[in-house]
Amino acid sequence: MVDATHAASSALDAFSKSLAVTSNNIANMNTDGYKKSRATLQEGQNGGVEVSIQKIDTPGSPIPLEEDPDVQTEESPNADSAEDTANSQETADVQIQETSNVDLAEETVHMITAQRGYEANLKSIEAQDELQETILDIVG
Repeated sequence: MVDATHAASSALDAFSKSLAVTSNNIANMNTDGYKKSRATLQEGQNGGVEVSIQKIDTPGSPIPLEEDPDVQTEESPNADSAEDTANSQETADVQIQETSNVDLAEETVHMITAQRGYEANLKSIEAQDELQETILDIVG
């Protein structure tokens, strides 16, 4: 009975950590360059549950940086016409910025899974508590 309680309580802790990781990912989904983390649940020692957290280094979507309208660009010294000026601005280096790699739909699925796992383990602990109470009432 104690082993089942230990397993369920370690699972509660693991699902709490998983929810915290998912919440952090959602909170930072609009932060450019943020890399999401993923919590993986594994069987631990003595039948418990352990959490392994790792960064997922997939690239986010590239977006061009917005130019500052107050900064003036240098024109080519050989630009004789408006056409040459337009061509030189087209070939200028465009700076690219990477968005976060967090997908809200994926994080929602992870959140619901962790929440349901937490609830199931909580019910398991409640059932074990009721069973122990009933046994103590019968015994004495």
